[in-house]
Amino acid sequence: MKLNTLCAAADIAAPAGADVNVTGFAIDHRKVAPGTVFGAFKGARFNGEDYIAAAIEAGAVAIVASPEASVEGAIHFAADEPRHLFARLAAPFYQPVPETLVAVTGTNGKTSTVELTRQIWRMAGHRAASIGTLGITTSDETVSTGLTTPDIVTFLANLTGLAREGVSHVAYEASSHGLSQYRIEGPRVAAGAFTNLSRDHLDYHADMDDYFAAKMRLFDEVVVDGGTAVIWADDEWSAKAIAQAEQRGLKVFTVGANGTSIRLSGRTPGGLGQKLELEHDGKSRVLELPLIGAYQAANALVAAGLVLATGGEAHTTFDALKRLVTVRGRLERAAISPVGAPVYVDYAHTPDALEAAIAALRPHVEGRLIVVFGAGGDRDQGKRPEMGKVAAEGADLAIVTDDNPRGEDPAAIRAMVLAGMDGKGREIGDRREAIRAAVAEARRGDIVLVAGKGHEQGQIIGSGDSVRVLPFDDVTVAREMAGTVGR
Repeated sequence: MKLNTLCAAADIAAPAGADVNVTGFAIDHRKVAPGTVFGAFKGARFNGEDYIAAAIEAGAVAIVASPEASVEGAIHFAADEPRHLFARLAAPFYQPVPETLVAVTGTNGKTSTVELTRQIWRMAGHRAASIGTLGITTSDETVSTGLTTPDIVTFLANLTGLAREGVSHVAYEASSHGLSQYRIEGPRVAAGAFTNLSRDHLDYHADMDDYFAAKMRLFDEVVVDGGTAVIWADDEWSAKAIAQAEQRGLKVFTVGANGTSIRLSGRTPGGLGQKLELEHDGKSRVLELPLIGAYQAANALVAAGLVLATGGEAHTTFDALKRLVTVRGRLERAAISPVGAPVYVDYAHTPDALEAAIAALRPHVEGRLIVVFGAGGDRDQGKRPEMGKVAAEGADLAIVTDDNPRGEDPAAIRAMVLAGMDGKGREIGDRREAIRAAVAEARRGDIVLVAGKGHEQGQIIGSGDSVRVLPFDDVTVAREMAGTVGR
């Protein structure tokens, strides 16, 4: 494809010499081949501008970089936000893409919501996929990407690959990092969803308002003109999200007890699920959702909203809610101990998410709720004592252990968590031993919650060149311990 053709499609003025063939896009100079457009961005660890000469030598025909970058021997697309310009230029190159795209942002619930959206679409007869923390999930396979929002080249290439395989509907996670770094630009996004906002990533964002503003790029710029904003209406940030969507001129579809599009008028916890009483389009419905917890109900209803907002039929959509299955590492029942105590694994790694997971399990607890959790290293330190406080108040026994310590001293991280627990936490640094102790402690009527890592398959130790990822799966370990305690 000609570079000037891409410029026209992206509504970018074509510079002199743009009548050249483009063979691909890259943000890693080692992946540059003749005809590549190279994105030279300044990152936290590397400065892409340092590799411009190497990219040109490898055959790059154009460089997208800041105005101050030195570019000789290739076309220089200069922009104060080069990531944004690069994404706009790359989007028309990666074609086709699935005809229906939706994106989900928020602190908690993104992974579950996109996967539940995929499940509802599949039950309606569509070839559907989800993209996010769990990787790329289709009806036949899951491919791990390792990031909630991959880089823009990987993202666009994945969409094109899915379209060529016949996938017509895709739901993907839109993280604050991905939105602020323009990693999900270009394709036509018919609807976006906002789940909630609570403290997270304040090691990256200046404050909560900055964090919210990053999330709102989904409504401000990514969703197409005339598209739909599906908003969980019961969060403290919901009113601001609704105002933002209305200001943009999007259709607003609100969900929850305060929702007007899907109103949750009643919720009754059951054995392995919950009964939901709903009102939609003037009609009342009662259905059994086979997922436990208030936040799982919220995720399922936001997913239903996305499906309805993109043309789904109400009867088919609400019927599908009765057949949803648990998302990997999201209140996943991993094992039952020899005495009959269930062990659940959840990805909760923020104060609000941990509180929600505890609240979800509490109605099912006849004895004690035992919680094993920790906090990640090299991340927002302020949330650590808050997580400790939540666990101390919500659990009958809270065991503080290591999560992904990364480059920090694990004992120091645990101390910060314990500082919020007023002496009510038990400390067991080794995560395997902590899970073993919790399962061994549990009696009939108790429930064990292992929180923080969810679907993750490894424990990250160290940082930079010394980083190691040790194999570790909470679900597998929980099953091992449930099978060995008492022997």
